[in-house]
Amino acid sequence: MTQIITPKKYRLELAHILHKHICDYQNHYRLWPEHKKIVSDLLNCRTAHLGGHIDRCDNCGTVRITYHSCRNRHCPKCQHMPRERWLEKRKDEILPLNYFHVVFTLPHDLNAIILNNKKVMLNCLFAAASKTLLTFGKNQLNGTPGFLAILHTWDQKLKAHFHLHCLVAGGVVSKDAKRFIPSTGDYLFNQQALSLVFRAKFMQYMADARLNKKIRLPADAYQKLKHTLFIKTWVVSVRDSVKRPEYVLEYLARYTHRVAIANSRIKSLKNGMVTFTAKNRKNNRTESITATAVEFIRRFLLHTLPKGFVRIRHYGFLANRSRMANLKTIRSLLKLPAQLAKASASLQQMMLQLTGIDITTCPCCHQGNMQLLLEIPMHRARAPTHLLAAAR
Repeated sequence: MTQIITPKKYRLELAHILHKHICDYQNHYRLWPEHKKIVSDLLNCRTAHLGGHIDRCDNCGTVRITYHSCRNRHCPKCQHMPRERWLEKRKDEILPLNYFHVVFTLPHDLNAIILNNKKVMLNCLFAAASKTLLTFGKNQLNGTPGFLAILHTWDQKLKAHFHLHCLVAGGVVSKDAKRFIPSTGDYLFNQQALSLVFRAKFMQYMADARLNKKIRLPADAYQKLKHTLFIKTWVVSVRDSVKRPEYVLEYLARYTHRVAIANSRIKSLKNGMVTFTAKNRKNNRTESITATAVEFIRRFLLHTLPKGFVRIRHYGFLANRSRMANLKTIRSLLKLPAQLAKASASLQQMMLQLTGIDITTCPCCHQGNMQLLLEIPMHRARAPTHLLAAAR
């Protein structure tokens, strides 16, 4: 008798909550087109609707059914492999230096404006933070630093909390590109000074956006907001340095390709109420948060990004256009061996490297190879608006 291996039934997931309560959400809120695409992808992820393939073992005849992922960057099930591929590419860019973690956080007074003007305001955040670090590198270390910035928009309770995690290499390339100047010990830049410059630059970028009518804000409301923001102390945190280069990628993995909530944090869905876990950083404890399914979905959709918006960006000597040439120069200045070009690993190679499992080997007899038997065509499920109409 032929054994059939089908996709495992996973524990409670975000997709289950969307499936049961997206119609309830639409009774309270409008589902915008960009949200509809995300909801549709998450509902169809790893189901027959997105198609897949059937493999059969050439030794024992076991049949395995595998469904395709949606690959949406907001999907908690689809981030592992893109993250690993991204980290694999970064391996050749890590230098034997201290790396510093700097977090730039926007005041919550800006939340409403950002949520209504995400692309413009989040670009202002990237511009202000990057210009601040480049300015400090130039003025205090006499050169150009290299760093990457990763956008997060949430806190542990899924509320709006806009901030950038920046990983800064501990050194700069001199203005004439003939020297590499390392930073001194565990010190990068003064937090208070960074905060003041970051605030000033962000306010200038926001003022320019308003002047160019990219955001609309009445004069009296803008002046009131401006006064409120200038009397606040903006939070910029320079955290402990990562001293060993081999730990840098592990450190990065905590922040890249994350979504607002992982499925592992969702604990229950009962009577229209969702319970999920959240870290309380003040007392270093994990707490349970309970909210209605509608409120849970609303909070999750707060953190969707505009189409095409880049949430991981590189600056300074790590900027995309000249990164490889700059790293080659730095390695030469530091008298490090040149990096050899490597071919991208296949999916099978990545899975073997990460899990120790060869997905081409039959999971039943462990002797035969899984051969493609049949492609399952895509048959996408109906959009949420149709689901609502059907429910009515």
